[in-house]
Amino acid sequence: MHIKIYFSLYIYTHVALSHLSHQKLHTMAKTSLPLAASFLLLISFSSAVDTSHLFLTVVNNCPFTVWPAIQPNAGHPVLEKGGFALPKYTHRSFNAPTTHWSGRIWARTGCAHYNGKFSCITGDCGNRLECNGLGGAPPASLAQFDLHHGGHHDFSSYGVSLVDGYNVPMTVTPHEGHGVCPVVGCREDLIKTCPAHLQVRSHSGHVVACKSGCEAFHTDELCCRGHYNSPNTCKASSHSLFFKHACPSSFTFAHDSPSLMHDCSSPRELKVIFCH
Repeated sequence: MHIKIYFSLYIYTHVALSHLSHQKLHTMAKTSLPLAASFLLLISFSSAVDTSHLFLTVVNNCPFTVWPAIQPNAGHPVLEKGGFALPKYTHRSFNAPTTHWSGRIWARTGCAHYNGKFSCITGDCGNRLECNGLGGAPPASLAQFDLHHGGHHDFSSYGVSLVDGYNVPMTVTPHEGHGVCPVVGCREDLIKTCPAHLQVRSHSGHVVACKSGCEAFHTDELCCRGHYNSPNTCKASSHSLFFKHACPSSFTFAHDSPSLMHDCSSPRELKVIFCH
């Protein structure tokens, strides 16, 4: 059963979210929930999030709409048709597959329909609202997942990557897992500090994203291609160090430390938060 809940006068913040009980969170719908402050006004029903199994929640804590995109790795199913709109201060929950699944989630920004065509300023996936398995155009902050592996340990691994650059702050927060289950990601607003040679600007001249060194200069060394495609030859650069100094728990180049991908056993929920 899918529950759509409307609140009045509720302000959605991370602090407020952390004080909600899991029971309340788990009854929230697989939909975008307008949040405002105090009392439940209306409940409508459609299809359900099964909270007895792992589910994923995407939270937009940004003061603007984002369009989350989901791309599975080869051989895995597309979730939620691969993309949807998520208004500011809302969230959407949906069930993860009950068997092994791996893939990535990112935010698209500045999306609009124009002359019958849908496109996004950052993270665009082939001019589609529903990406349906397509990848996104860099630069974009990425949450990476490898769910239900490790046999009886039922590990769900996760990490945040800035290898393809940065467009919004992003964290991944696990709930009710066992073992190594930290909150990881990049909370910093790197749009404000992005070096000039890595900046991506909109038509209006505003900085909207920050490129990786690879995306900016396309060299084998910065892209870790050819001779440089190994842990021994792919090294941090001054460009990746800009991201690393601001966001040390994120991957910042192709062969960054594997320890940045965390194995959490049997989490109930994995929450991707934009503008955390």
